[in-house]
Amino acid sequence: MNFEDIIVAQRTFFNSQKTKNLKFRKRNLEKLRDLIIKHEELLYEAIYQDFGKSKFDTFTTEISFVLKDIDYYLKNLSSLAKPKKVRTNLANQLGTSKIYSEPLGCTLVIGAWNYPYQLSLSPMITALAAGNTCILKPSEVAENTMKAMAKIINENFPEEYLFVAQGGVDEITEILKFKFDKIFFTGSTKVGQIVYEAAAKNLAPVTLELGGKSPVIVTSSADFDLAAKRIVWGKFLNAGQTCVAPDYILVDEKVRDSFLDALKFQIQKFSYQPNSEHYTQIINQRNFERLVKYIDKDKTYLGGNYDAVKRYIEPTVLHNIDWNDAVMQEEIFGPILPVLTFKNFNEALLIIAEKEKPLAAYLFTKNTEEKENFTSKISFGGGCINDVVMHLSNENLPFGGVGSSGIGHYHGKFGFKAFSHQKAVLERATWGEPDLKYPPYTEKKLSWIKKLL
Repeated sequence: MNFEDIIVAQRTFFNSQKTKNLKFRKRNLEKLRDLIIKHEELLYEAIYQDFGKSKFDTFTTEISFVLKDIDYYLKNLSSLAKPKKVRTNLANQLGTSKIYSEPLGCTLVIGAWNYPYQLSLSPMITALAAGNTCILKPSEVAENTMKAMAKIINENFPEEYLFVAQGGVDEITEILKFKFDKIFFTGSTKVGQIVYEAAAKNLAPVTLELGGKSPVIVTSSADFDLAAKRIVWGKFLNAGQTCVAPDYILVDEKVRDSFLDALKFQIQKFSYQPNSEHYTQIINQRNFERLVKYIDKDKTYLGGNYDAVKRYIEPTVLHNIDWNDAVMQEEIFGPILPVLTFKNFNEALLIIAEKEKPLAAYLFTKNTEEKENFTSKISFGGGCINDVVMHLSNENLPFGGVGSSGIGHYHGKFGFKAFSHQKAVLERATWGEPDLKYPPYTEKKLSWIKKLL
């Protein structure tokens, strides 16, 4: 496949100005929405083949997000794209100042395998809504979903506007050699560094949605039953293969045993059996073997069983864990949940603050002061108080990381800005021109300028 020809064609098409037309953008978003609905069964079948994800989970965590994004931009595109008038300062009177949202051009979206539809199609949709052309490179790890997206898009859209590139490391390495006007990547921090380095060679702006060890703090004032229910759901959704899943729990040592009991009750209540509608396989053998190494039988409070043939790992809770254990050295990205303790709330905040900034952080408490300290004293991409994961479902909130967990953010208007250039334009009146800024300079002019500026 000659990627250069496609990129050149996309740049030529963008320069034709057609993608800047709002009717063109809306028409193609509507077309994409109709195609997704038409091929919904194909999408379900492909993701089930990749890692056994049910229709229910696929719709609620993938397709519904994609359709909601399309709906959002169809409803809000006109207002998002409309030039915004801003205040003009005294020095530029008489004049008007506006900010124009201008599409960047030829964009590249690199998706992730864990939510292959949502994390590929949602940023792609945003790129198109903002008026760009786009090459989408889904993850080859979820091979069948990659093929399904390629079939739906490549058979129905011209490649000079939108194209799905298939393949693995060799193909993405080749694509990254070319200049793009924007690169959007979702994946690991390690691969994100490679993408960032490639983008820097062409001074291409990037959004990097990465990961990290997202903590949950549970204080003595928390509602344990509710906290356990929400944490268990968020952690074991998609078998823990979620970038904002709780990675580990910090619980007040005074209530550790009570909270562990609550976790055990919820896990057993939800019954995470192999082939369950609400539980998926581990994506591949390599990740399965990586995760199994984290299970220390001597520190297993609950679970710990697995089946290599089915790529099934039982929801596993580890206790008596410390920061030297292997499970605490990197993001887990699987159904293993370490529980650590703290003596006081400030100690918990300090533990998190000393680590790399996580993509998400969560707090369960009824204490107002603890809530305020949580939001003000530690840095994280986004999070929840008394819930987990759900912040990313609100398109009015920006979603993204900070530091090693990511660069930039998207969702809703924030995504539109991520794929746009905010162009500043000042228009001055052609009458009433004072001579203050023009030579010859005098003390009197300087006196007036000091007063004005």
